[in-house]
Amino acid sequence: MKRIGLLSDTHGFLDENIIQHFKECDEIWHAGDFGNNVLDPLKNFKPFKGVFGNIDDQNIRAICPEQLVFMCEGVKVMMRHIGGYPPKYNTETKKELQIQQPQLFISGHSHILRVMYDDKINCLYMNPGAAGKHGWHKVRTLLRFVIDGKEIKDCAVIELGTR
Repeated sequence: MKRIGLLSDTHGFLDENIIQHFKECDEIWHAGDFGNNVLDPLKNFKPFKGVFGNIDDQNIRAICPEQLVFMCEGVKVMMRHIGGYPPKYNTETKKELQIQQPQLFISGHSHILRVMYDDKINCLYMNPGAAGKHGWHKVRTLLRFVIDGKEIKDCAVIELGTR
């Protein structure tokens, strides 16, 4: 069993409450647009996975790829910053979803929190919204969930307050 803390679009702002909300998590995943001064504190806190976003500089891109595909417990996960959402995936993401066939697809970029199941490709889609203060979103959000074997469960939406 793995407890996952998921965030995206911090844009250089790491709310101190994130550490508190993710203290029981086994891993932290970031779906891109870190901005400055966010990556190192997260990497030093818990085991970490992340993809770069469109605002991220070469330092972050040297550490985090554009796309990650990995197994967590018995679940194949695909993560990229810009992906769209069911059924409106962008062209590259649609192609990668067909190739990779994940059970969980995670993206960021839109600043819109969404958790929905795509019946056409048998895949759960997650976008944690935006945890930072920059953008058009009104409330900063995170997701926390559990992967236990092949099951994704106990998903919680965490609101950090207004931006």
